[in-house]
Amino acid sequence: MGKRICVFCASSNRIAPRYIEAAAQFARLAVMGGHTLVCGGTAKGLMGVLIGAAIEAGGRIDGMVPKFMHDYGWTDERLTQVTVVGTMRERKELMMREADAIVALPGAVGTLEELSEAISLKRLGFYPKPIVIFNQDCFYDPLLRFFDRMAEEQMMALEQTAWRVVERVEEILPAIDESPLWEVNLDNYHDNNGYGNQ
Repeated sequence: MGKRICVFCASSNRIAPRYIEAAAQFARLAVMGGHTLVCGGTAKGLMGVLIGAAIEAGGRIDGMVPKFMHDYGWTDERLTQVTVVGTMRERKELMMREADAIVALPGAVGTLEELSEAISLKRLGFYPKPIVIFNQDCFYDPLLRFFDRMAEEQMMALEQTAWRVVERVEEILPAIDESPLWEVNLDNYHDNNGYGNQ
């Protein structure tokens, strides 16, 4: 059965072709697998690439667009469905709520903010669904080392990671399928770990 996969990714139009090619490949694989993609809905950067590749492959991709972006004309007209929301926060919340899994492709501070909140919510038990980080060409290595540093300094436990990291496009969908639903017992969370996640 197909899933709704939320994708966080770069909105820059100046990124290297290898990121564009990988995003398009992922969109095609998702469509071939019967999945629906959910994204930020603009025609810019990897979002526009995802939308174009998914539609060309005969698939479905839905976009959540803040009103100010929609008013500026940034909404991609190729989207299967467009939902206009009031704020960036509402956009993120709706994208996560509407999805069965999250995939983070390479991106900038917006992608980092979205991914960080998703991981934080998951570790608190509010988002039990799979989160997959696509570490293309070691893009996320500095972030992953930072997570390790947090664990070393006992700011966060990594015994049970709330996310999966893959390095090849072909590994993204299997990583989603192989990720169990996340369960957190908040009564014992701090006692078991000795520290929280904030």
